[in-house]
Amino acid sequence: MKSKIDFQPKIISSLKNYTKEKFLSDLMAGTIVGIVALPLAIAFGIASGVSPEKGLITAIIGGFLVSLLGGSSVQIGGPTGAFIVIVYGIIQNFGIEGLAIATFIAGIMLVLMGVFKLGTVIKFIPYPIVVGFTSGIALTIFTTQMKDLFGLSIEKVPADFISKWITYFQHIQTINPWSFIVGIASIAIIVLSPRIVKKILGSLVAIIGMTVIVYIIRNYLGIETIETIGDRFTINASLPQPEGFKLSIETINLLLPSAFTIAILGAIESLLSATVVDGVTGDRHDSNTELIAQGTANIVVPVFGGIPVTGAIARTMTNINNGGRTPVAGIIHAIVLLLILLFLGPLTKHIPMACLAGVLIIVSYNMSEWRTFRSLLKNPKSDVIVLLITFFLTVIFDLTIAIEIGLLIAMFLFMRRVAETTHVSVATDRIDLSHEGEILHEEEVLTPPKGVEVYEIDGSFFFGVANKLDGTMKTIGSKKPKVRIIRMRKVPFMDSTGLHNLESLYRLSKADHIQLILSGVNESVKEVMVNAGFDQLIGTENICSNINDAIARASQVVE
Repeated sequence: MKSKIDFQPKIISSLKNYTKEKFLSDLMAGTIVGIVALPLAIAFGIASGVSPEKGLITAIIGGFLVSLLGGSSVQIGGPTGAFIVIVYGIIQNFGIEGLAIATFIAGIMLVLMGVFKLGTVIKFIPYPIVVGFTSGIALTIFTTQMKDLFGLSIEKVPADFISKWITYFQHIQTINPWSFIVGIASIAIIVLSPRIVKKILGSLVAIIGMTVIVYIIRNYLGIETIETIGDRFTINASLPQPEGFKLSIETINLLLPSAFTIAILGAIESLLSATVVDGVTGDRHDSNTELIAQGTANIVVPVFGGIPVTGAIARTMTNINNGGRTPVAGIIHAIVLLLILLFLGPLTKHIPMACLAGVLIIVSYNMSEWRTFRSLLKNPKSDVIVLLITFFLTVIFDLTIAIEIGLLIAMFLFMRRVAETTHVSVATDRIDLSHEGEILHEEEVLTPPKGVEVYEIDGSFFFGVANKLDGTMKTIGSKKPKVRIIRMRKVPFMDSTGLHNLESLYRLSKADHIQLILSGVNESVKEVMVNAGFDQLIGTENICSNINDAIARASQVVE
């Protein structure tokens, strides 16, 4: 029997028939993914505005919890590029403690989404919105890396997009050629290395290679102008310690929009990742369990100073490609990262900042989805509007505003489309029943009695349709009928606003001494009417099962 809360971690079913062969496969995959995740966790941490080990802590704790509690067998959790923009903005405005509180609240939201079984609903967020803010994030990440790529001497880079580029051009004369060469070489290695070494991520090859080269250049050739992680950060290679933060109603209200953005973004990215890998492995993830796991990770991680956690598609695919098939691989990946932090953490200080900039530039290119973006520009105008507005709001303002306004516009456009697909027609002289499947007698054509107007609604009856019905009635003529029949056999759904408008129509008709009769009301719509007491208001005799009965009832009224 299935529990009321849909929480069934995949690790439970995976361990039932677990074998030595599966463990060895997971061990290999988890080790490789852990090594691959190292440069990304460091790069995402620094780009987000926190220290390198905070990115590693996020990958360790978040990755462990997502694999232990998640609804996907192969999902790898950790920090991702999608969060860089929102995290950096929160730190700029509210500090590290503000980020911890926003992430904690987002975690609670994600858990509640899973508890209330909203996992499938998240998937219905319009695709243009997803592409719009993903491409916007990609451009923003690319923009933030220009200082380190060119080695520009800028004390403080502005937060907003336009000011960043103005500042870059104002300091163009401070370009460090050595940093630029390191950055470009890193990009070249990342792009070209997969042709030689397919199983190891190009970013790892670039970081190891360029770190060794820069170390030699700095220590043996006397060129010390190439900035490294150690020049900017102090690496704390120890077990993470809990860091407290204060919650208050004022702080929660202030950070709620940012927390909502983190939650929505985390839900979308993790569920899209799980869906993609389902197609590769043939498995099927549990959306609600996955949301609860992601939420739990985001509740725990900020306590240790980490940044938001979500499913990472690149690391998840690396896991699959190297033989990972159970959550054990994800747990091993977290353990490998922990060992690297404890025993090799001090070595990360030698990684050049320009190399990390190259890694993130490639990440931003892969995120940009420019081909998809270009193809969506050929879609209907409404989709293009949502796409461009979400994109430009993400780039020029911030992700929170972009998601909120993008969703709002998408909802309005959706309602408009539903209204456009719902039609209202009128028949005052004859009703052709030959192709309608409603014939209960031999005749194929019904003629309404004099003084009877017959209207038909084809589509959902909600607030946008009431105006259509009212407009159609006004075009019929100045002479008022005695009876109005509303055929509702093609109305699959009615909301409370639609019902309210139907009640208003009934009262207006009654005031004009016009009897309202409903025909062909389906069971779900009728249930809405009964629950609201509308059947008693209009009279059960005036809710007819088919048009024949409705015409017969109308004949009684006009006699």
